[in-house]
Amino acid sequence: MLSQEEAVEVRVLARQGKSVREIARELGIARNTVRRYLRGAEAAYAPRKSRPAKLDPYVDYVRERLAAARPDVIPATVLLRELAERGYTGGISQLKAFMAPLRQAPADPVVRFETPPGQQMQADFTTIRRGRDRLVAFVATLGFSRSTYVRFGDDESFPAWEAGLVGAFDYFGGVPQDVLFDNAKPVLLDRDVFGPGRHRWNPRMLELAEECAFTPRVCRPYRAKTKGKVERFNGYLKGSFVVPLAATLRTGGLVLDVTTANREVRRWLDDIANRRKHGTTQARPFDLLVQERQHLQPLPQDVFHRVLPPRPTARVLPFPSIQHPLSIYGELMEVTA
Repeated sequence: MLSQEEAVEVRVLARQGKSVREIARELGIARNTVRRYLRGAEAAYAPRKSRPAKLDPYVDYVRERLAAARPDVIPATVLLRELAERGYTGGISQLKAFMAPLRQAPADPVVRFETPPGQQMQADFTTIRRGRDRLVAFVATLGFSRSTYVRFGDDESFPAWEAGLVGAFDYFGGVPQDVLFDNAKPVLLDRDVFGPGRHRWNPRMLELAEECAFTPRVCRPYRAKTKGKVERFNGYLKGSFVVPLAATLRTGGLVLDVTTANREVRRWLDDIANRRKHGTTQARPFDLLVQERQHLQPLPQDVFHRVLPPRPTARVLPFPSIQHPLSIYGELMEVTA
């Protein structure tokens, strides 16, 4: 009996062209089970494994303590004493059961994790400006070519994630096999509820994954380096694009907003970010993307038209920035005239 998440993954892997044998081996299930779910059998929801109620308020504390001690291990007896001082009244057996998979986790590797063309895309949000006039950026980076897509917004709701993902697939020219996420609620509701590595995903994200035929993946706790390709780009985005453009707008008494940022970032990605020589690959992301596109899956057009509105036609005029030429609206030129 498969969970909803596992049933979706079976269908996604099948759409990616994998055989019944390959799907069964990758997911660790019987081939007959794979065939049954591919024939359209209704997915049965596996019962959620309940965590000991008394331990629930303290699980984050246990994770943090174990992560801080690595590569050493804090004994369960010591943690039990610390939890008791914080009000925990449960026993050591449920604490040991919770700790077991966490203690088996290996230390962070120092080697760089690389993926073949078309295998993985990393996606995340980065905050540009806080407060009532909030500005955030969805950033997606292909693991092989390091080609990156950016979409600005003012929230991190599921529609913002959906628009960012579909926009990235359209920009890159196809859909990778896997998308690696962080632990955001619009993406992941609960970790490990069906067992280690078997999570409860946001149903809307699962629906999008099945429509586009990608497998959602999530970073392990305290493994920030796993998603380092997209996170390293965030600093470059702010320094090379956001700061110069905001300074240019400020000379005209304007503030960088979502519309302006989205109209400018596409040209910056095409002309600068994805044409620079990447420090790790020693190649331009734009050049490697030509190779990676051959391994991407087609984006369903009905998904594209459902999620993204028609592209606006922008009237742009040249306006110098601190680092490189950018363009802003005719309205800005009228204000500064």
